Amino acid sequence: MTAAPSGRPRLPRRGLLTLAALATLPAACSRVSRVAEAAPAPSTTPAGATATTSASPGTSLGPAAATAGPTPSKSATPAESASASAPATAGRPGFGGPVPFAPGKVKLGAYLSLSGKSLSQSISLRRGQLGRNQRIVHAFYGFGERIQRPSIGDSTLLASWHGVPYSRINGGGSDKLIASAARDLRGHNRPVLLRWGWEMNGDWFEWGGANNGQDTAGYIRAWRRMHDIFRREGADNVAWVWSPNWNSGPNTSWNKMQRYYPGDAYVDWVGVSGYNFYQESPRTLFKPVVSAYGGKKPIIVTETAAIDHGGNSKAAWIADLSAYVKSTPQIGGLVWFDTDTHDAPHNFRIDTSGSSLAAYKAMARSSRFAG
Repeated sequence: MTAAPSGRPRLPRRGLLTLAALATLPAACSRVSRVAEAAPAPSTTPAGATATTSASPGTSLGPAAATAGPTPSKSATPAESASASAPATAGRPGFGGPVPFAPGKVKLGAYLSLSGKSLSQSISLRRGQLGRNQRIVHAFYGFGERIQRPSIGDSTLLASWHGVPYSRINGGGSDKLIASAARDLRGHNRPVLLRWGWEMNGDWFEWGGANNGQDTAGYIRAWRRMHDIFRREGADNVAWVWSPNWNSGPNTSWNKMQRYYPGDAYVDWVGVSGYNFYQESPRTLFKPVVSAYGGKKPIIVTETAAIDHGGNSKAAWIADLSAYVKSTPQIGGLVWFDTDTHDAPHNFRIDTSGSSLAAYKAMARSSRFAG
C-alpha cells in the first residue's frame, strides 16, 4: 500500500477490510484492511523488514494501526545490498525455496473474493474467462487461526498470516501457537508460500514498526524466532515470503524497508504490495524492491490491483503491468487482489469492464505468465 502524502486524506479501505477479516474463509480467506495507499513514495528506497503477527484474522489491506510510540528507533542490521540485475542465482537449485523460481516464467494468481460467490465458484468463473487455472491462490489467516488449506486443487497457497506486536513473539509466549501453525502447514504435504507480518514498513497494522516503538530489530528477531520454530517442527515445505509495502509510512530513515530485512538465510521470496491509487505506474510501485533484492531473491508481487481513473485507464494500467513484468526477469510471481467486497468505492475485480478483462486475459495468456 501507499503512504499518504501530507495534505491528502487516507483512503478507507483498510478499515473496511478489518471488518471483512472477521469472516471465516471457505471462499476467499479473511483479510485485514489496510490504511489507504496514496501518492508515490519519495525516491528513497526502503528495504527489509521484520514482522509481528496479529490476533484477528484478516488480510493485507491492513487496518489503521495505533500511533507509533516515541521510543527512539533501535536500528536493525541493515539488509545486504542486492544487485538490480537479473538474479545471478536464478538457475541454482533451491532458489525460491520449496516454491522454486522458474527463470522466464511468472506464477500468476489472485486473492479471490467476489460478491455472491464461494471461492470455488470464483475460481471456476476466472478459469472460464481466462482459459487457465490460478497458479497461486491467496488466503488470509489470523494469528490464532488454524492455517487450513482451502480447496484449490493444484494451485500453490499463498498464506498471509497476521502479525502481532513483536513482544508477543520475542518473549516466547507464542512459541506453542507458532509450532502448531508449523505443524498445520507441514500437514499440507505440498509447497506453501507463507507471508507473515507483511507491510511492516507502514503504520496501518499493529505489527508495523511505527506501532512497536520503531523497533525494527524486534521485527527481525520475531521473524527469525518463528522461522527457527518452523524448522524444528520440520515444516520444510514452507517458502518464507518477506513482503514490505512499496513505500514507507512514515517515510523516515528509521522506517526504511531494509531495516526490517531478516537476512538471506531467513527469506525465500521477497514480496511487495502496490496499488495505483494515485495513478502510480507499475515501475514506480515495484522497481525499488526489485532493485534492492532482485539480484539475490526471486520477487513476487503479493498484492496489486488497478482502480479505474476514467476511460480505458484500468485496461491501460494492466497492459503496462504486463509489459513491466515482461521486462523484469527478477519477478517470478504476481498475485492480483481480485475482489469487489472489501473497499467501497474501489472495485479491484479484473472484469469491471470488457477492456480491463481483455487486457488481463492477454496478460494471463502470455508465455511470460505461464509459470
